[in-house]
Amino acid sequence: MDKKYIRNFCIIAHIDHGKSTLADRLLEHTHTITDRERQDQLLDDMDLSAKGITIKSHAVQMKYILDGQEYIINLIDTPGHVDFSYEVSRSIMACEGALLVVDSSQGIEAQTISNLYLAIGNDLEIIPVLNKIDLPHARPEEVSDEIIELIGCKPEDIIRASGKAGIGIEDILQAVVHRIPPPKGDENAGLQALIFDSEFNPFRGIEVIFRIFNGQIRKGQKVKFVATGKEYDADEIGILKIKQEPCEVIEAGNVGYLISGIKNAKEVKVGDTITLAQNPGLAIKGFEDVKPMVFAGIYPVETSEFEDLRDAMEKLQLNDASLVWEPETSAALGFGFRCGFLGMLHMEIVQERLEREFDMTVITTVPSVQFKAYLTNEEVVSVQAPSEMPDPSRISRIEEPFVKAQIITKADFIGPVMSLCIDKRGIIKNQHYLTADRVELIFELPLAEIVFDFFDKLKTISRGYASLDYELIGFQPSNMVKLDILLNG
Repeated sequence: MDKKYIRNFCIIAHIDHGKSTLADRLLEHTHTITDRERQDQLLDDMDLSAKGITIKSHAVQMKYILDGQEYIINLIDTPGHVDFSYEVSRSIMACEGALLVVDSSQGIEAQTISNLYLAIGNDLEIIPVLNKIDLPHARPEEVSDEIIELIGCKPEDIIRASGKAGIGIEDILQAVVHRIPPPKGDENAGLQALIFDSEFNPFRGIEVIFRIFNGQIRKGQKVKFVATGKEYDADEIGILKIKQEPCEVIEAGNVGYLISGIKNAKEVKVGDTITLAQNPGLAIKGFEDVKPMVFAGIYPVETSEFEDLRDAMEKLQLNDASLVWEPETSAALGFGFRCGFLGMLHMEIVQERLEREFDMTVITTVPSVQFKAYLTNEEVVSVQAPSEMPDPSRISRIEEPFVKAQIITKADFIGPVMSLCIDKRGIIKNQHYLTADRVELIFELPLAEIVFDFFDKLKTISRGYASLDYELIGFQPSNMVKLDILLNG
């Protein structure tokens, strides 16, 4: 199919702003699913049911007919949470446009803004959608003003919709076709495809999901992954409908999947470039290895279940390559594992999946972060637990990770939020009124102060109104001491 009839887009939304429901309506409206296949939140592969958070949902291709012309529309999913911001940035790179979905009763939240800036930085065409306008307490006019101030669009550019009631779905599809540019790229150039997701299939190994920027890929060709340097045969390629549809060739601008019998999740890295083994193309910029930021111990409740826990962790790592773990022992808890996570939510997900998928009840120790101790002989030691701290006489300085935290709150709660952040060793960098009643505060804070109970306290003092987003800004020197406590003499 000609590239000018292809559209690739993603949906940017805060938790619970109705992204999954809206995606369901788009699938129904384009007849991608039949009534028989219909179920709520069809695209969600993995969710935290209690929190309404979609952690992982899959890309899907829809066919849409407008004025007698058929268009191929690829919806590429982005995880909505701050812990997965690198994955979000790769998904955004695979698109030409984005729907900015804002709940018309809640307004704009911190995570929406940070993902929106990523999208604008990648030159995506932004289509603002005001969702849930059928709710009795919707505030469409006020929230429209917030959106206009944030992205500088015209009031008539904002589409009013409701995923639940099916309002505005046709308008959204027409806007995707008219406003989002078709993909660029040359079918005859060397192959250059971006991996933005992968899934583990117990029977067929890892399924790699990619977007082709240049060139084309044919079934049976030998492909190479640039970052890992490994080569594979393209045993099966295809496009992603609700079920996978194999095909012979996929060309520039389109999204597809590749199966080549890869068994180890670590060989498939999000952000890696796929190229041909014979005629390698250039790597796509921006690839990085995701590093764990929060560390905690996970121990079985019964010491006899240690081997079962090891099996569960190995299986979990098959479809979550960002989980890092190694065995450790504790005087109080016995044998267990020291695990590294991307953030607090990632830690909760791992815990929940151990319980849900493997029936393992585990004890998790208090989360901590990694410090760097610079010794007097210029050696650098990574410290993940106080017991690993070198002798103080040999240390010249200790550095700890800092984050830039963006907090959006109602103006009434500025005082308590500021004093909370300053108590947590925070430094205020900026304060900006989004509207007369909502303010954005930017702080620099040590990550160690955030991982424990910061978010709960922030929600308590702001009566649930504040939203938090943070990004890592690197290590900075801090004044640290190790505290030993003597128990019972």
